[in-house]
Amino acid sequence: MAIQIEPEVNLQTAIQHGLTEEEWNKVLKILGRTPTYTELGIFSVMWSEHCSYKNSIALLKTLPRSGKHLLVNAGEENAGLVDIGDGLAICFKIESHNHPSAVEPFQGAATGVGGILRDIFTMGARPIASLDSLRFGPLEAPRNRYLFDNVVKGIAHYGNCIGVPTVAGEIYFEDCYTENPLVNVMTIGLVKHKNVVSAVAKGEGNTVMIVGSSTGRDGIHGATFASVELTEESENRRSSVQVGDPFTEKLLLEATLELAKQDFLIGIQDLGAAGIACSTSEMAVRGKSGMIINLDSVPLREPGMSPYEIMLSESQERMLVVIRKGFEEETKAIFEKWDLNCVKIGKVVNSGNLDIFMNNKKVASLPAWHLVLGGGAPVYERETKEPAYLKKVQGRNLKKIPEPKDYNKVLLRILSSPNIADKSWVYRQYDYSVRSNTVVKPGGSAAVIRIKGTRKALAIKTDGNGRYTYLNPYKGGAIAVAESARNVVCSGARPIAITNCLNFGNPYDPEIYYQFKMAVQGIGDACRVFDTPVTGGNVSFYNESPKGAIFPTPVIGMVGLIEDLKNVTTPWFKNDGDFIILLGALKGELGGSEYLKVVHNIIAGDAPDIDLTFEKRIFNATLEAIQKGIVNSAIDISDGGLAVALAEACISNPEKPLGASVYISRKLRNDELFFGESQSVILISISEKYLLDIERIASKNIIPSVTIGRVKDNGRLTINNIIDLPLTELQKAYTRTIPGFMDI
Repeated sequence: MAIQIEPEVNLQTAIQHGLTEEEWNKVLKILGRTPTYTELGIFSVMWSEHCSYKNSIALLKTLPRSGKHLLVNAGEENAGLVDIGDGLAICFKIESHNHPSAVEPFQGAATGVGGILRDIFTMGARPIASLDSLRFGPLEAPRNRYLFDNVVKGIAHYGNCIGVPTVAGEIYFEDCYTENPLVNVMTIGLVKHKNVVSAVAKGEGNTVMIVGSSTGRDGIHGATFASVELTEESENRRSSVQVGDPFTEKLLLEATLELAKQDFLIGIQDLGAAGIACSTSEMAVRGKSGMIINLDSVPLREPGMSPYEIMLSESQERMLVVIRKGFEEETKAIFEKWDLNCVKIGKVVNSGNLDIFMNNKKVASLPAWHLVLGGGAPVYERETKEPAYLKKVQGRNLKKIPEPKDYNKVLLRILSSPNIADKSWVYRQYDYSVRSNTVVKPGGSAAVIRIKGTRKALAIKTDGNGRYTYLNPYKGGAIAVAESARNVVCSGARPIAITNCLNFGNPYDPEIYYQFKMAVQGIGDACRVFDTPVTGGNVSFYNESPKGAIFPTPVIGMVGLIEDLKNVTTPWFKNDGDFIILLGALKGELGGSEYLKVVHNIIAGDAPDIDLTFEKRIFNATLEAIQKGIVNSAIDISDGGLAVALAEACISNPEKPLGASVYISRKLRNDELFFGESQSVILISISEKYLLDIERIASKNIIPSVTIGRVKDNGRLTINNIIDLPLTELQKAYTRTIPGFMDI
């Protein structure tokens, strides 16, 4: 065997690993000596932004992170856990895989799916649905089309192979994402309370095992790669991108869920970011214990791997398992049945230390607590400065923008915008009906998944608006929560909890950190009003390219509970003659609107106002009406405004599109009325016999309720006799855009 000579470890080496001089000195103080090369590598990945949240955790702790339905508080486990009654809980989380997807879009997106799935089933939950939230540069550019195409293929490949349906999400296209796409993936799992598994290592002498795939050199320093800005050299860092195998993960899923039912299991954690380094340290700290690990026992797929490489490898489809001593053979039998590795690599000790051995030599000895988030890892709250651009963009007088002459052309143009247009090209690549739980398929307000064996269902949605957050970070954060909640409400569900993925630029930039801080405040305020605690999530900093930072983009994954399947509601009109009711108030707000960008090529103004208590009353009124059987359809006003919402309600019925005749008396400009993106507005359709009932419900909840028109089986949409279009033209504009780009 060739003797491996480790590089010299000094300040320069530490800086090359992403540590600051201050952090290097902290390492020296903790150890009382110079670290070995392997120890330096472990500190570098564990103290990276991706693992330690060192620039975000202080602010994240201000979010509401507990609630009556939560079974674990945010950050305590690999994912959030929420009680839904009947001895059942849902487990869910959202993660980003932005940088890997920028340099290797197929594998970056695929392994993002694989990673979030493992976070779910390591808790003993069977994954039942995934969602994706994606952002790319404009489709006119070939590179953006390449990234878009391959990210979608990567998500589809992994999800379809493993048999977990991708049921909902969102996709936006904006200049700022051109070289830094956002790939955020959310997964939901279902678990019986009695089968919940913790990511903990405890019990002196208990056995530590590695299960699943062998360990290779793929993904080494993936965590630190995710914690730096993208540069022109990032393409050369493909080795930081993991390679996934969904077929192996399917086997690992089934084996893990079988193990989760055994009483000799102590804990499981996914070997994701930072690999063995992360899982050993985090599990030990949760159990107030330590570990002795022998790297000679780790199954390797490549010869000659160093301890540094083995500890930091992010090879996919691997788990760290702690079982009660004496049950090694029983554990092996489970994994061997599924043709997977299951090897003892160490034991639990009460020292609080990680002692790592290889070739009969101790290669690392570290206090676990000092490595991890919530322990001794660095915590910073950076300087903030209100961005200089805010006053300029918010001060833009939008009243001076000339009104269009032809509103028919404008509506068709907005419907054909890639941000608005039909996304069937994407979700047709996903097997969204596998396992036969999907009640409402992609394309509705939210996806709806039935809980088999009960009358219950879940409504799930991801939402975020980078433009709004760029124009007003506080409002953008609050609106992201409100929009996602509004979508599950329109599906008949009461919002119960969220997960978040916070995508921002460099936190060392005071203006970026201001955006982050204000967005977190907005998210927190909205969650407190809606009683939707934050169960966990992900922070993705350093989303910048040589062209600059992305728009600050907080993405919210909302889960709502439908107590009875009869209350499931969809957005499309269903009956000729139904009355169309507007709940809420149109204020004609054009700031950050799709209309302003598409028609006038302007991103300016303030984000729409959001009154959170009023929004909550809108939710309550809508849900009361739905539960009383009054509502035939419900759709919120969001991107594109009233005209787009009406068009989508007309043309999205998969059985038979229905038209509408609408007239609204309002002292607003026509473009403000038709395309303003006022918040807290929902359109419902009801039969005539319920008109008085809806008035009573609205009055009781102190919200406006206005009848604005009727559903018509006449093949046309008319609004104030200014917009008058056949549904065939609306459908053509809505459905042809993305295929037109991608079939080039």
